[in-house]
Amino acid sequence: MGFLDYAPAPESTSILNLKKSYGLFIGGEFVEGRGSSFATISPSSEETIALVAEASDADIDDAVKAARGALTKTWSKMPGSERGKYLFRIARIIQERSRELAVAESLDNGKPIRETRDVDIPLVAAWFFYYAGWADKLEYAGLGQNPQALGVAAQVIPWNFPLLMLAWKIAPALAAGNTVVLKPAETTPLTALLFAEICQQAELPSGVVNIVTGAGATGAALVSHPDINKVAFTGSTAVGRNIAASLAGSDTRLTLELGGKGANIIFDDAAIDQAIEGIISGIFFNQGHVCCAGSRLLVQENIHDDVMNRLQSRLSTLRLGDPLDKNTDIGAVNSKAQLERITEIANSGDSEGATRWTASCDIPAQGFWFPPTVFTNVQTSHRIARDEIFGPVLSVLTFRTAEEAIAKANNTPYGLSAGIWTEKASRMLAIADKLRAGVIWANTFNKFDPASPFGGYQESGYGREGGRHGLAAYLEGGSWKGGAK
Repeated sequence: MGFLDYAPAPESTSILNLKKSYGLFIGGEFVEGRGSSFATISPSSEETIALVAEASDADIDDAVKAARGALTKTWSKMPGSERGKYLFRIARIIQERSRELAVAESLDNGKPIRETRDVDIPLVAAWFFYYAGWADKLEYAGLGQNPQALGVAAQVIPWNFPLLMLAWKIAPALAAGNTVVLKPAETTPLTALLFAEICQQAELPSGVVNIVTGAGATGAALVSHPDINKVAFTGSTAVGRNIAASLAGSDTRLTLELGGKGANIIFDDAAIDQAIEGIISGIFFNQGHVCCAGSRLLVQENIHDDVMNRLQSRLSTLRLGDPLDKNTDIGAVNSKAQLERITEIANSGDSEGATRWTASCDIPAQGFWFPPTVFTNVQTSHRIARDEIFGPVLSVLTFRTAEEAIAKANNTPYGLSAGIWTEKASRMLAIADKLRAGVIWANTFNKFDPASPFGGYQESGYGREGGRHGLAAYLEGGSWKGGAK
């Protein structure tokens, strides 16, 4: 019997009603930026989607002033129950516009529509629903009676989960009574601008949320503005380090969620087929554009060959291609620059002696693509085992004992995530206690809930997002106290 293929099942873009150009969202209105404009493109086709304004320093100043005015005149004076109503309203509108937002996210980011439709957008709504419930209960956050908002929050988010990272930042900030100036990544500004429309639709008071677009210089101008009370940044460790240095000695509060090189540990008593799905979710979800990706696979030596055979067989069934096709598993790499970085680091694996295996798939002629790739015979000294690749590249190492697995998992300057696969709860708990990672999954990977805090150690940053901890990061006296486990 011949191979039965799926017919293409593209999601229509007709639901989108995009403008040809977008300005900045300041004071509740879209305004023309004083800087130049830039194109946001679809990474799967390299076609321009829209032109977007680049905010100047004067634009940043206007946005901060609008946020300060809204804070003092309306938002800080509003009862928490009223703030919660706006967050509930935003959450419901996100649900109502979920299909539109999913299509826009896949078009602008390159990730498969089934991920934006089934994971990203439902979580965005869940985050706003969750923090809407906190808005009138701040005295129960464990920070004493009548905790106060910090003030104006500057928020800079990355391109890998554009709308979800926006929700992680904006929802707790507003629930706590802060106002916001947010800068999305320059390669994925589209859904942030659609969110600005949602703020208008929800009749959010003017200036409570302001969105300024641009590249690195725009973000630097925002986080260094003298009238900012709080900075929240998700992105690379190098940029996070620069932000921390620039704010050192100031009164500005800071949380950083940075890079990672997560270890996914498979013991010989694990449910192997279940673990295979967890490995794939850990590193090939969103083309590996995940800071907490399980990019280092640690497999107990006696099951290495079995795991690799099953993994390669499963990866051969994944489909790379059009992000708007509902059958697609692996979408486009977000940008040409990121594709070049992935390619360069992967090539170092070849030169350093690791063995590359690549899933067989047709690469489209246009766009930015990298096939699912697995390296075996990897040493801890190899660059592919040390550097964050941020792409669909898995480095496989082996271990014999639990102690060796722990030592190899902790042999990294990062400390964001880890996974443990075993049938023994006692082993799982004992190992989790010794891993230097902020989030540890047991017999699963890459699962999120708004009630659960997320964050890292060491060069993966500090502070927590999600849960009560994420709320505390936006309240006076509510900073998360990091430290050894």
